Amino acid sequence: MAPPLTPLLLFLLLLLLHQAAAFPPRHPDLQPLLDFKSSADKDNKLTDWVSTAAGAATNPCTWTGVSCFTNRRVFRLVLQNLNLQGSIHPLTSLTELRLLSLKSNNLSGPLPDFSTLSSLKLLFLSHNSFSGSIPVSLSSLTRLYRLDLSFNNLSSSLPVTAVNRLTHLLTLRLEENRFTGSISGLDIPTLQDFNVSGNSLSGEIPKTLSGFPQSAFSQNQLCGYSMGPCKGGYSDPTKPGSDNGAIASPLVPSGSVVSSSPSSLPTSATPTKNTNHDGGGGNKTSHISPLALVAIIVGDVLILAVVSLLLYCYFWRNYAAKMGRSGKGGGSKLMETEKIVYSSSPYPNQPGFERGRMVFFEGGKRFELEDLLRASAEMLGKGGFGTAYKAVLDDGSVVAVKRLKDANVGGAGKREFEQQMEVLGRLRHPNLVSFKAYYFAREEKLLVYDYMPNGSLFWLLHGNRGPGRTPLDWTTRLKIAAGAARGLAFIHNSCKALKLAHGNIKSTNILLDKSGNPRVSDFGLALFAPPPATSAPRSNGYRAPELSPSDARKPTQRSDVYSFGVLLLELLTGKCPSIGECGGGVVTVGGTVDLPRWVQSVVREEWTAEVFDLELMRYKDIEEEMVGLLQIALACTAQVPDQRPRMGHVVKMIEEIRGVEVSPCHEGLDSVSDSPCLSEDTCGAVSQ
Repeated sequence: MAPPLTPLLLFLLLLLLHQAAAFPPRHPDLQPLLDFKSSADKDNKLTDWVSTAAGAATNPCTWTGVSCFTNRRVFRLVLQNLNLQGSIHPLTSLTELRLLSLKSNNLSGPLPDFSTLSSLKLLFLSHNSFSGSIPVSLSSLTRLYRLDLSFNNLSSSLPVTAVNRLTHLLTLRLEENRFTGSISGLDIPTLQDFNVSGNSLSGEIPKTLSGFPQSAFSQNQLCGYSMGPCKGGYSDPTKPGSDNGAIASPLVPSGSVVSSSPSSLPTSATPTKNTNHDGGGGNKTSHISPLALVAIIVGDVLILAVVSLLLYCYFWRNYAAKMGRSGKGGGSKLMETEKIVYSSSPYPNQPGFERGRMVFFEGGKRFELEDLLRASAEMLGKGGFGTAYKAVLDDGSVVAVKRLKDANVGGAGKREFEQQMEVLGRLRHPNLVSFKAYYFAREEKLLVYDYMPNGSLFWLLHGNRGPGRTPLDWTTRLKIAAGAARGLAFIHNSCKALKLAHGNIKSTNILLDKSGNPRVSDFGLALFAPPPATSAPRSNGYRAPELSPSDARKPTQRSDVYSFGVLLLELLTGKCPSIGECGGGVVTVGGTVDLPRWVQSVVREEWTAEVFDLELMRYKDIEEEMVGLLQIALACTAQVPDQRPRMGHVVKMIEEIRGVEVSPCHEGLDSVSDSPCLSEDTCGAVSQ
């Protein structure tokens, strides 16, 4: 009978386990990184990129410029200004990469096949020596937000079809290369930052790119829009107004036709046929029959009657509305008065009157101040810094206009005002309301923004409570929290020198665009707040405890975090933190409004479920997520400012609640110098 094998098997199993512990599995991204260092790091700048003797125990997640997910896969690689050389082909094996920044090196050769990097969101390869064409495999990067290939030696024509498939692209920088051909088919509606200057491109600029400034197209053979009219575009004799390639006068409206000779007028077959009527060859005049004459007269009378009826209805409706408003309380009359003042010209021709001018930022559609004054205006609401209006221009475009209510703008002079506007105008992010233009004069200050058609978070949470109301579901609340956090974090990290703060975070300043995405508004206006002695307490439910109503100190990034924490509590509880903005559902502690203290007291008594909005109780399996967001809100509303997290960390914590997609500027939010998603000239000359 054979002896039992159990002890032998146990010994072998223990030996295998010991070997497995001694030699853990090799890091999946180790070899591609080592291959890249071997070929590219000739100066040995990456001194900590070394493999241990065992090899398998090496953890590249601790190396310079490398960041990993919890599953050990590399998602961020930032190696800038290290004089790296050669090809980047080994890096295409890092299949989980989200951010790749290798700018300001000496890398060369053709661009690799990008099809293995389908998760990439940020790609910065500027200021290198790459050559050849852009590979068609670029179209596989469907999640890409930023693409910067500027200052290289790339050539050939642009793969327009492949680039158009990058439907999330916000930045496309291709300047200072050797590209040829046309860009007429380029159509990426999401683009916010675009530049193809310093190439050999030719042809007409497409309408989809007409909003970008001349500097984005200079040093090419491009024409149209900001580059001036195309000379060859008017040579077609079949087009109205063309005369052997002559360029139409810019003083003539586009709908007019000015002829230099009778031959340029469009010919019609009908008059020629009438001149030969009755078979004669002379210039016989066609006669109008009596029946036709009667029909013309009757038609004219009917048209005149319809026009008169429409005018009567229009003026009667306005008169009735005005009479109805005049009979109401003083509040309605005040609102109507402001609307009338805005709609009429507030800039009288008086001695000593200062006439200002409209100042537009890059990419903004130009219009004159008079166009704004003629616009149909509807008041959207009043805030701490002024009154907001919806304005419909003559061409049908819609903008939001904020009229700063204090003539001295909190004592700020023109230079200080313009410097702050210059900084705010350069802030561009998917979760910020785009600041388009401003007007400054001693008597009037106007700020022009993109109009957000879906209202504010305040209305979604507190408006129309009761039967028939559609509650704000949990998924939407979490999406709004994450988006608002990204926008605020971007403001905080846009310019370290200025330490920008929002200064007025609240639910009425979180707006929703036409796609339902949250956008932070009214950022950077705290500088122009009226002095504390003359201003009424505003939004005190959101104010950080270190900023008392009579305190002249300006808001800080830490106080912004506190206000954002209150905003999260508002999302979770459905309760309003400020009596001045919401009559019902306000929490008071000791007779004062204090939503954070109330939540903390409930949590201390272990009644956490009592905190959450009853409208959220209908959803299943979200308790853990709500508690997670509650913990973030409580951390943000810590009484001591230094104990509050930075907004970059808040973004990460919110996105981790449900594994939310990494945002375009998620990586590096706490470090401006390491964050390629920030524009290098955001601070401009203001910080100098």
